[in-house]
Amino acid sequence: MNDDRCRGESGAAFVENWRKRAVQLARSGLYDPAHEHEACGIGLIAAVDGKPRRSVVEAGIKALKAVWHRGAVDADGKTGDGAGIHVQIPQDFFKGHIARTGHEPSEGRLAVGTVFLPKADFSAQERCREVVETEILNSGYRIYGWRQVPIDTSVIGEKANATRPEIEQVMIDNRRDIDDAEFERDLYLIRRRIERRLLQEQITDFYVCSLSCRSLIYKGMFLAEQLTAFYPDLSDQRFTSNFAIYHQRYSTNTFPTWRMAQPFRLLAHNGEINTLRGNVNWMKSHEMRLASDFLGERAEDIKPIIQPGSSDSAALDAVYEALVMAGRSAPMAKVLMMPDSWPRPAMPPAHQALYSYANGVMEPWDGPAAVTATDGRWVVAGMDRNGLRPLRYTVTDDGVLIVGSEAGMVPLPEPDLVEKGRVGPGQMIAVDLDQGRFFRGDELVDHLSASNPYEEWVRGIVALDDFIDVEPSPRPSYGEQDLRRRLMACGYSSEDLELILHPMADEGKEPTGSMGDDTPLAVLSGHHRQLHHYFRQVFSQVTNPPIDSLRERRVMTLKTRLGNLSNVFDEDRSQTDILVLESPVLSSSEFDAMVAYMEDSVAVIDATFDV
Repeated sequence: MNDDRCRGESGAAFVENWRKRAVQLARSGLYDPAHEHEACGIGLIAAVDGKPRRSVVEAGIKALKAVWHRGAVDADGKTGDGAGIHVQIPQDFFKGHIARTGHEPSEGRLAVGTVFLPKADFSAQERCREVVETEILNSGYRIYGWRQVPIDTSVIGEKANATRPEIEQVMIDNRRDIDDAEFERDLYLIRRRIERRLLQEQITDFYVCSLSCRSLIYKGMFLAEQLTAFYPDLSDQRFTSNFAIYHQRYSTNTFPTWRMAQPFRLLAHNGEINTLRGNVNWMKSHEMRLASDFLGERAEDIKPIIQPGSSDSAALDAVYEALVMAGRSAPMAKVLMMPDSWPRPAMPPAHQALYSYANGVMEPWDGPAAVTATDGRWVVAGMDRNGLRPLRYTVTDDGVLIVGSEAGMVPLPEPDLVEKGRVGPGQMIAVDLDQGRFFRGDELVDHLSASNPYEEWVRGIVALDDFIDVEPSPRPSYGEQDLRRRLMACGYSSEDLELILHPMADEGKEPTGSMGDDTPLAVLSGHHRQLHHYFRQVFSQVTNPPIDSLRERRVMTLKTRLGNLSNVFDEDRSQTDILVLESPVLSSSEFDAMVAYMEDSVAVIDATFDV
C-alpha cells in the first residue's frame, strides 16, 4: 500500500483503484479491514479552573502542529493520514452567526453538529439533510439552519481533495429547556437513529464528526500544520475552550480516509487494541441485556454499539461513548475499559475492590493504548495496563494542564512549570472542569472508589478454589501400551513429548525456542491436532515489543469469569454475582464442582459424534 501511494496517480484514480483492489483482496480472503491498526500522536490541553480560554485552543493547535512527525505524508506533500482537534463549542461564535442569518438565538446553550456529506451525489446529500432534520424535529428540537463550514481547499493535497466530503454544520436550539446532560443524551440517540436510517438506505458517505451541546470536532485528511489554514474558524478569537483534545494519525497499515481521522466523538487513541476481536464479540453478547435508567426504552436505538467496519479506535470510542451516555463518568468508563493490573502488592483494598468490580462488569480492552477523552465535564488522559505508549504531562503556574505523546510540544519557560510527570501503565490523570480540580493517579482512583461501596459489592465474587473439595482425584495408572495409545489418540507426537512436555515436567517452566513457529494452522494441517491447536492468540503486528515473562506476570492472567453477562449499564451489586476460575482448564473434580455450584444456570451440550 505504501508503495502504491507514491506512484503519482491522480487522487480520484488512486482512490478508486485502491478500493477495487481492496474489494478483490477481501473476496479472495487475502485482506480483511477488521485487521487494521494504527499508531499516532495524541494529547490534550485543559484549563484546570474549567474556564474557557483562547490560549487553550491556541496551545492545542500549536501542540498538534508539533507532532506532525507522527503522521505520514503522501508523495504530493500535502495529503496526510488525518489530523484534528476537539474543543468546547464557542457559543458566542455560533450565536453571532445565527443572528446574522436573521434568527434570534435563545438564551440557553445551543447544539452544533459537524457533518460530512456525500460530495458528488447531490440527491444523496439532500437525503442526508432530510433525515438529519427529521430526526431532530421529531425529538422536539428546533433547527436554526445549516452552515457551510468555511474551508481552504488549496492547502490540501490532490488525493485528499478527491475524497473530500461536503462539510456542513447544523445548529440546534434546546427548545425543550432541559439540562445539558439530558440534551447531550438526546443528541446521542438522535445521531444513532440518523446513522441507522442512512445505513439502511445504503448511503455510506455520510458521517457525523460530532453532534453535541458541549463540544465540536474539526478534522480531516490533511497534515497537522494545515489545520487552521483549512479551517479558518479555528483562528477566530471567539473560539475559546476549557479543553482541547488533538490527534495526528499515522495509519501504519490502513488506508487514510476523512472519517477515520481523529479525534472521534469522545476520545483520541494512540496505539492498537490487541484484544479487539474478543471485545467486539463480547459487546455483541452484552447488547442482549442492555438497559439503562438514562436511556430507557430508547436503548434499542444505539444497537449495534459497534458499527460494522469500525476501526479499533472507532470501536473503542463507540463503547466508551455508550458507557458515558448511560451515566458513567469519563474516568469510570476508562477504569471499566482499561483497568490497571491488579491485585498488586501494596495496592489499597479499596482500589482492588474497584478493579475487581470493573472486571466483573466487562472485559478489558488491552492495548498498547494511550487515550485522551472527555465527557463534557471531565477530561481524562490514561494508559492501558501494558503501558507501551508514552504519555507525559506538565502543569503550568497559570493552571493549564498539557498532556501528550512527548514532552515539549508547547514551548514553555521552565520557571512557568509547577509540575511534570508521566502517566504510567494502567494509570490516568483527569481534570474535573465543573469543580476546577486536577486529579493525579491515586487521587482519582480514591475518588472513584468512594463513589460506591465496591468493597461490599465484590463479596459476591466467588472463587472456585474457595469451596472445591481439595482431595485430589485418584490418579489413573496406565500401562505403557495404553498410555501410548491414548497419547496417539490425543494427537501427541514424540516431538511434543521431547521438546514441550519433558522440559515442563523436568523444570516446571514453559519451553522456549528461537526458530519461530512454522507449524501450519490446525485447519490446514494434514495431521490430527490437539484441541488447543485450534485456538490462536491474535496480536497486532505494529511496533509492539514481545511480552516478556516479567510483564506477563504483572498484566496477564488465566482467571476466567462465569456469570458475567449482566447489563453493563447497571451500577449495583448484582453485577458481581460471578464465579471465578483460576484457569479455563479444569480437572474433572473442578468441573463437577463448577456445575454443582451454578445449578440451573448451566446447560450441557453434547459435542461428541458417533464413530
